[in-house]
Parts: sequence; C-alpha cells; structure tokens
Amino acid sequence: MSSTIRTALVLGLAMLPGAVLGQAPATKDYPTVDRVEFVLECMQKNGGKQEFLYKCSCVIDEIAAKVGYDDFVEAATAARYQSLGGERGGLFRDPPQIRETAKRYLQIQGEAMKRCSVPR
Repeated sequence: MSSTIRTALVLGLAMLPGAVLGQAPATKDYPTVDRVEFVLECMQKNGGKQEFLYKCSCVIDEIAAKVGYDDFVEAATAARYQSLGGERGGLFRDPPQIRETAKRYLQIQGEAMKRCSVPR
C-alpha cells in the first residue's frame, strides 16, 4: 500500500466523530489505531483497492455503532482464533459463551459488510 493511501487513511480516520481535540470520547469510540488496523486488514483482503478505504471504514463504523470497544476486542479475538488448533485454540472453540460471542460478532460484521458493499 502506498504511503499516500496510508496518509489519506490516517487523516480520514482522524476526522471521525469524537476525534476533535478536547472533546470527550463517545462511549463506543474505538482508538484510531484500532480503526486503522481494521481498515488496512480489510483493504488487504480486498486487493488493496482504494475504493475499499471508504467501504472498510464504513464497516468499522457500523460495528462501532453496535458494539462497545472492549466487547469488540473480546469478540473479534474470539472470532479470529476459533480455528486455532491445539489446546490454545480450545480456549476459543470450547466454551459456549466464547463461541456465542464469536458467532454474534461475525453476524454483526457480516451485516456491516453487506451494508457497506464489502465482499465476504
């Protein structure tokens, strides 16, 4: 990804609601670095195309509107490591509550991707 795209992404995300200096963060506000990481990963999964800068930003905004940051971290981690093999993976696969958390997150993410026109 070019430095121009990264710069545009960082500047664009810095302009999100709640990014104004001195303004109290919203209850579901996510740290900018986490938004950027999400968008960059999403863009990479979609060929790094410029159009996905906006679409992937839309997805994380949709998720943030529904899930608080701490819950997002927990659920996204659970979903990511569901397929991890061995004993360590069992921590994310076996407990019913963690499976349900991952399932709910994937559903929210899938709906957001659909609304923002991001292929699965």
